Amino acid sequence: MSIGVIINNVNVSTNIESVSLSGDTSKFNRTLTLKLVATEDGRKRSLTINEGDPISFRYDSVLQFVGIIFAYEISSNGSISVTAHDSNIYFAKSNDTRIFVNKKASDIIRILATDFGVWVGNIADTGYVIPYLRLSNNTLHDMILKALTITRKQTNKRFFIGNKGGKLTLTEGASNTKFLFKDGENLISASYSRSIEDTKTQVKVIGGKSGKETTVIAKDDAKRKKYGVLQVLEEMDEKATPAQVKQRAQALLKEQSVVSEQLSVEVLGVSEVDVGTPVYIVNGMTSTNGGYYVTSINHEYSAGLHTMSLELTRTYDLPSIEINSDEITRPKPKTKKSTKKGATKK
Repeated sequence: MSIGVIINNVNVSTNIESVSLSGDTSKFNRTLTLKLVATEDGRKRSLTINEGDPISFRYDSVLQFVGIIFAYEISSNGSISVTAHDSNIYFAKSNDTRIFVNKKASDIIRILATDFGVWVGNIADTGYVIPYLRLSNNTLHDMILKALTITRKQTNKRFFIGNKGGKLTLTEGASNTKFLFKDGENLISASYSRSIEDTKTQVKVIGGKSGKETTVIAKDDAKRKKYGVLQVLEEMDEKATPAQVKQRAQALLKEQSVVSEQLSVEVLGVSEVDVGTPVYIVNGMTSTNGGYYVTSINHEYSAGLHTMSLELTRTYDLPSIEINSDEITRPKPKTKKSTKKGATKK
């Protein structure tokens, strides 16, 4: 099991003490954290690292990460900690204001990647043409997330951002390859929790013209009986129709009535496992046998050992993001006032 790290065309593999590669559904990029030694005698520095340096990481000769160093810290004993991100980080670090007319989400991704210098790999065609999208002072990350969310609502198709070999990728759906982690074999430990701290058993939605509002209350009777009345209130704008208020109440109840559950496991490492990868867990003590998706991952490489810490969920979806009606509503053209012929201005 070999670790290979190249920084600014210099092979620093023999200096490496440990490598951590992490990812999370809340962001598009993956982060590489290194610990290495930059001295041979404990007194003189033998290795120079700078922010902005390109870096690549291989494990058993297979390329796992290509990115850019964003931060480093060196101590008096010659040890250095390095933090690098893949090129998707530029979507989180940059803000802009844009108007997109008759563009697919995949078109928007390509436009933003080109404008901000992000190399593009395989980009799946998202299909749906978004008629109008105006985004003011949004991060590029949020622009893309909103475009993908609109596409999902229209087509029910889910697309996910990745990075392969230093190039941005967009794939439809999660991976079809499922990995098994089992007691006594490759599962080291597991922790499972459930909570109703944020669960709602009833929702109340009010919307419509002032003075003539429509009020809809939606209930989950089974959970109300078991957990009591836990209500959330949402107010829609004056343009909302009674049908839209009812539809929103039903959708909100479905979102809010979920009992939160979290499964965390530590397992022997598999390089192919990433955010969005489906896995199957078999653990007798927590009784969590079944299929899950990886929502957060941290690969640890050190002393010939590769382990992973995984956060898992039953379903896998894009992070939620609010889309305001004015962002997707094309403004009406202004009409010029006409002066009647022969009229005299005073």
